[in-house]
Parts: sequence; C-alpha cells; structure tokens
Amino acid sequence: MSFAPTAFFGGMLRAAVFAALALLLTLTAASAERRVALILGNSQYQHAAPLANPARDAQAMAERLKDLGFEVVSGFDLTKQQTQVTVAQFAKQVRGADIALFFYAGHGLQVSGKNYLLPVDAALEDETSLDFEAVSVDFVLRQMSRETSIRLVFLDACRDNPLADVLAKSAGIKGASSGLAEIPIENGGAGTLVAFAASPNQLAYDGSGDHSPFTTALLQHIGESNVSITEAMNRVTSDVFKTTAGKQRPWINVSLTTEVVLHKVDLNAPLIVGDASAPQAEAGSETRNTGAASGQADDQLALNALREKIPKLATDGPILFDRPVKFGDPAIDGKSIAQLIKSEPLFSPVEGLDKSVWQGKHCDGCHEWNETRLCEQAKNFAANDVSVLRLQHPLGTRFKVALARWAQGGCK
Repeated sequence: MSFAPTAFFGGMLRAAVFAALALLLTLTAASAERRVALILGNSQYQHAAPLANPARDAQAMAERLKDLGFEVVSGFDLTKQQTQVTVAQFAKQVRGADIALFFYAGHGLQVSGKNYLLPVDAALEDETSLDFEAVSVDFVLRQMSRETSIRLVFLDACRDNPLADVLAKSAGIKGASSGLAEIPIENGGAGTLVAFAASPNQLAYDGSGDHSPFTTALLQHIGESNVSITEAMNRVTSDVFKTTAGKQRPWINVSLTTEVVLHKVDLNAPLIVGDASAPQAEAGSETRNTGAASGQADDQLALNALREKIPKLATDGPILFDRPVKFGDPAIDGKSIAQLIKSEPLFSPVEGLDKSVWQGKHCDGCHEWNETRLCEQAKNFAANDVSVLRLQHPLGTRFKVALARWAQGGCK
C-alpha cells in the first residue's frame, strides 16, 4: 500500500484549518447574532470648559466593540444637528438587531427626573434650550428599542456640569443638576441593562489618565471570555470604587431574561498551533498539484484570519524583561514582565476555579515562574502564535502576546 506524501500532509493541514475556522466562528459571536452600537463622545464644548477624556473614551469603546463583532455607528464632538443625524442613522441600522448598545461620554444633566445629553454647541441660556439644544436620553432609548432583543446602555455622563447651573439660574428651572436620574426599564425582548458611571444624582470623575475611571474599567471587562455582562459590570463597579477610593460607585439597573455573553469561547475546541507554511511542490508536479496548491493557499488565508484576531500591543519597540511595557491593556500598562509575574492574577488560571483559591495569590507562586522558565513558555507562544487565541491568560491575552515578542527578541 502506498500514499502520496503531499496529499497526506495537505489533508492534515486542511483538517487543521477546518478546526481553526470552527474556533474563529466560536470567537466571532456576530456570526450567530447581529449586534449594533451607537457610540457618542463629546469633549470640545463651545460654551463650557472642554473635557479631557470623553471623545477618547468613546473612540476606545468603538474600537473595542468592533473587535466584539458590533456594527458601530459613532460620532465625536458633535453639534445637536450632527447628533440627530447620527442617531437617525443608528435608528435605521439597529432595527431587528439581537443586541443594541448605546455608549455616551460627555456632559449630561437631569431636569425633574428626565435625563439629557449635551452636544458640544449647547448653551442652555433659557427654558427653551432643552428642547432645541439637548438630546433626551429617552429619545435615544426609543430608537434602540424597535424590534431589538437585548439593549445595553452605558452612560459616562455624570461629570460636574457648569451648564446645569447656568440653566438653573438663568432660566429659573428647578431640579436641574449634573447627576443623572434613574432610568426605569420597560419590559420587552430579552431585557435591558442600563449602567451609569455613578449612582443616581451623584457625580463621576473625568479621570487624570487617558480614560475616565468608568470607561477604563469598562474597556477592561466588557467582552471578557465567557463572562456575562452582569458579572462584567460587577467587576467594573468594584474597579471604579477602588480606583476612586470609594468616592464613585457605578450604578446598574438590570432586567435581562437571558444570560448575555459578548465573547463566548468553546473551551472544548481544539487548540490550533503551528505554522501554515505550505509544503514545496516536487519537480514536475505543477499540473498534478494545482488543486492542492489552491487548497493550501486557502488554508494559509484562514490561519492569517485567525492571526488578525490576536490583540496588538500598544508598542512596536523591543520587549525587555525588566522594562515597562505598553501593552494596550489599562490593567497592566506601564509594568514590566518582571513585575507582572510577581503580581496577582487578573483572571482565574483555570476556568471555573473558585476565587478563594487564586485571588490574593501571586503568579510566580502558582506557576513557579522565573526568567528561565518564562522564556521557555514564551518561546512556545512565539512558535505557535495562533494558540494565543485559545485561552485567556491569568494576566490577560496581551501579556501572552508580549511574552511571544520577548522570546522573538531572545528573552533579553
């Protein structure tokens, strides 16, 4: 009995790619459901001091949600007219979506229990200003509630707002304040989650870093592997409360009839490893192997698509063991590999492990990590780069990407 080596290995490669494609479909939740998001962020106010972070917050959220399979309609530093056009586009696009999401960062205010978002050209000089210059939150919620199943709302709009004082004083409107009011949740579909950066009637911090405390925590936890949105928001609340020394506590109103997981990963899916370099055709076999070459090209494209899903680091420079790294993950940015392996894990090292077993522990104690052992592990990540997609790391996926880069540079 005999067989053709090229055909045999080509078949094995194609089998691996079919498994890779199955994993890709698992990781891309949008293949099973339609998700549409409206992202608005206003920083450059014309009649009030500009805010440092909202536009950046919104831009970062737009990118994060695109990675999670959302169709994103976004606008930054918009006037009232521009906001209306953007919301109208979203209203058309979101109809019939499985998940509708709205994120806003910027100035907002409440008047007599009603919440309003402020475009950058809002002046609020008299009692007619709310109708003509502000955007009612209820108006946006109505647009995202038509024929949608799940609605997720995130409002980072509780910052101290001087325009609220202007409105209260010049127009004599009582009950105008910066803190937002509680939003009642209506029944329908699979439910709604509304998340405020701060508790009702309280103020939120804009933050001294690149993002507000609320958005920083949201970027870290939304879309974590196999974590429900309610659990993610519990983690966001905990992070913000700690970051602000207890001065800011996000408030969440949830009425979901089903578990919402934005990043589902099949833990039983096969681990995809190895390079997809195609075997060289033997001399004189050009005609015979035309079909195999075409299949190998498709295989390579499939694996390249998987590699595109691996998160990028925020730096293109060399990764060194004891130098701070720009990971692109707020939870670990600015720390070195040497520091991180002695820190506490962000996630369970084993799926489903009780928190009491791993929280408060140190990574080097669990894994017996040192520079030599870590280099060997990093070399495996570098050689089998697609496997970075397979499982979450206790210090986050970008830590694994950095380890691979470190190994490629000789573990210096």
